[in-house]
Amino acid sequence: MVSPGSSPSYDVTALRYGTRSTTKSDVFLHFGLYGEADEPIQMDYYFWVACSTERTILVDCGFNEESGARRSRTMLCPPAAALRRIGIEPTDVSLLILTHAHYDHIGNIDQFPAAQLVMSAREYDFWTGPLASRPLFATSAETGDIEALVRARADGRLSLLPGAPAGGAAVRQSVEAGVDVLDVGGHTPGQLVVLVRTGDSEVVIASDALHYYDEMRLDRPFTHVADLAAMYQGFEVLRALTSEGGRLLVAGHDPDVMGRFPVAHGDLAGLAVQIRPSAPDRSGSSSASAATGEV
Repeated sequence: MVSPGSSPSYDVTALRYGTRSTTKSDVFLHFGLYGEADEPIQMDYYFWVACSTERTILVDCGFNEESGARRSRTMLCPPAAALRRIGIEPTDVSLLILTHAHYDHIGNIDQFPAAQLVMSAREYDFWTGPLASRPLFATSAETGDIEALVRARADGRLSLLPGAPAGGAAVRQSVEAGVDVLDVGGHTPGQLVVLVRTGDSEVVIASDALHYYDEMRLDRPFTHVADLAAMYQGFEVLRALTSEGGRLLVAGHDPDVMGRFPVAHGDLAGLAVQIRPSAPDRSGSSSASAATGEV
């Protein structure tokens, strides 16, 4: 349970800005080991916004139209336009948390000129270092996006968070009142999980520490991984976080996010959901448990 205090409460919205069709063998590491037939699977692309009475905080900012088109991703609504559809101008964003430096999470930094940026120091150091150019890493990043990070750092807009010591547990760090992060690594060297206070509980934005809920439910890692042991440990961190306190878990690419949580507004179906428990259905049961760690 979240400790009482003066931290503000936020409303959290997930915005689905893109999609693609793929297969399970493409998204789950060594899928053939599970002895299952390959099947089609959808991958959706999200970013997240947390609003209090005083601040608008963005978690990631999506891919841009150029990088998405090169990868044959379907852009449903460009991120800045998606924000405007829920009544937020890009200039309203005061803080942009970058969970990691893949193309589909940092592709629109320059569209948020008023925002301070924050990311893991481990992440920044890796993607501006020599190993980032190796093909198996470089395929997930865009040179122009990394250059935008470097410019932001030079301009004083980008703050870097220290990571856990080698072999140590992820340390919870505050980036704003009511908003904390955990540097869990795994998918990338400095992958962040974001925790946002909502009333007397929290939303856990897993980003790509958990692409699909099935990764945690079946203990089934994603195919793109920098540190497999850290990815497995990240699943344990998420299990622990969502085993108490009514925290709501939000996966990074799962189409099921759009069904687990209520539509933000009637005309935003398929685009935006509010991260809060759904209302009880006609039988009197609630889908809230499906949104927590009970996956």
